Amino acid sequence: MPILPLIDLLILMSTGSLLIGFVLKAIAVTTQYRPTVLGFSSLDFVIITGVCLGLALVLAARTYVKLNEHRLVGVRSAQRRSRLVPDLDADDYDEPPVEREVARAERR
Repeated sequence: MPILPLIDLLILMSTGSLLIGFVLKAIAVTTQYRPTVLGFSSLDFVIITGVCLGLALVLAARTYVKLNEHRLVGVRSAQRRSRLVPDLDADDYDEPPVEREVARAERR
């Protein structure tokens, strides 16, 4: 299933609900009438907007990570082979001694 149309739909729904929320709030501020649409107030529509944009962001991030997963795994394994990132499970890796502590101990 293509994800990009779903992300676009979520962004469109959030924009529409935000506009509906603004219209309801404008009516509530200018008149004494407190309008609702299907029982939702203007604050509810702002919350719906945040949820839709959050879901769109999560889907976009998940799609990006999934598309770049193989490249990131390759970079990580190349770094381990070149010892730029030490493998913590390896028994042959020894941390270099800290020179400053040795020099301080000799001065006293």
